[in-house]
Amino acid sequence: MSTEISSSSILPARRTDIELITSDNLKLVGELALPSEVDPVATMLCLHPLTTHQGMMDSHIFRKAAWRLPALAQLAVLRFNMRGAVSARGQSQGQWDAADGEGADLRAAVEFAKSNGLPKPWVVGWSFGTDVALKHARNLDVAGLILLSPPLRWTNQKDLDAWQQSQIPITAIIPELDDYLRPEVAITRFATLPAIELIAVTGAKHLWTGEPSVYRVLTEIVAKLNPPALPLPTHFSGEMQKFSDPKG
Repeated sequence: MSTEISSSSILPARRTDIELITSDNLKLVGELALPSEVDPVATMLCLHPLTTHQGMMDSHIFRKAAWRLPALAQLAVLRFNMRGAVSARGQSQGQWDAADGEGADLRAAVEFAKSNGLPKPWVVGWSFGTDVALKHARNLDVAGLILLSPPLRWTNQKDLDAWQQSQIPITAIIPELDDYLRPEVAITRFATLPAIELIAVTGAKHLWTGEPSVYRVLTEIVAKLNPPALPLPTHFSGEMQKFSDPKG
């Protein structure tokens, strides 16, 4: 018997609370979710939305990625609270630093992935997390970048131009009805990066609320990290938990 996967579905995974230590000696709290019975084929490093507006490792797209993708797509999902952010897991040390100090947080996550043998780390930033990725991931040993709803608020033209010679693939997923950067403007803002892939999503908004938007985002992520796992199932035949998720 299979059960429909909903916003509250928690599929099987090996989940472990982790701590990251940054180069400026801050302790960041997080979680690593791994496939239950097989090794992961790639790793999703999650950079959450704006800390000062309740962005955290539990921001719903990343929470649902950790709940689903280890089981559905054989991915490792590493999510953590950047400096100053707080979630049910706890609060990371330090204070929000306008995408500057957060570069050390990203480096700590990449180093953790490498030291623990996690394969093919892809940086997946959402909103503020995309600014952190664009400002700091260029010289890190990562497989690629996925930018979800990039506002380009803390990323300047110099930051973008620095990517022109990089071999790291970048995909930007742009909601049609985004509050900050819509597809037609994104084409202009990213014009100096001819190799970037821009994906416009009709009808979507910055926060990607609702199951259709979640499914689309997770599908685009898996299309880069483990394409053979597509299409993502909408039903699951094994045991799964449920969690109350009023925000959808």
